[in-house]
Amino acid sequence: MLFARSFLFLTVLLSLGSCSCEPEDIARLALSGMENLMGKGFIPSEEIRALGKFQGMSVNLSQSTVEDSTESTIYLKLENGDPAILGYQPEILARKCAEIYLRDFVKSANYQKITVQFILSDPSNPENIAMQEYTFDIADF
Repeated sequence: MLFARSFLFLTVLLSLGSCSCEPEDIARLALSGMENLMGKGFIPSEEIRALGKFQGMSVNLSQSTVEDSTESTIYLKLENGDPAILGYQPEILARKCAEIYLRDFVKSANYQKITVQFILSDPSNPENIAMQEYTFDIADF
């Protein structure tokens, strides 16, 4: 199994190394491969980016087991949005972002909760960050 993954990785690396593709094409190919693996809609849509004018977006999927109970959560991380938009009723914005993400991600029914994280970082000091977090039950959507 490890050999097969290593061989696949090496093959992809060599084919990309000899390709005269644009970096955007390579990124688009990688993202489409990720969506094929994780499920359609895994990558947050541009509709979500536009809601808060977010500069960065990412998703993490988590499953944990505590005393014979499994809890699964989708973490939607939205970075450096417009402070004016984030400052006005952020919980409503978080719910709207969660709603759009759950609508688009075909495997969202496999999870119990979604946590939307708004992260703002200071451009002059990247270690200085602020985070707001909102968690919703997926059954409520």
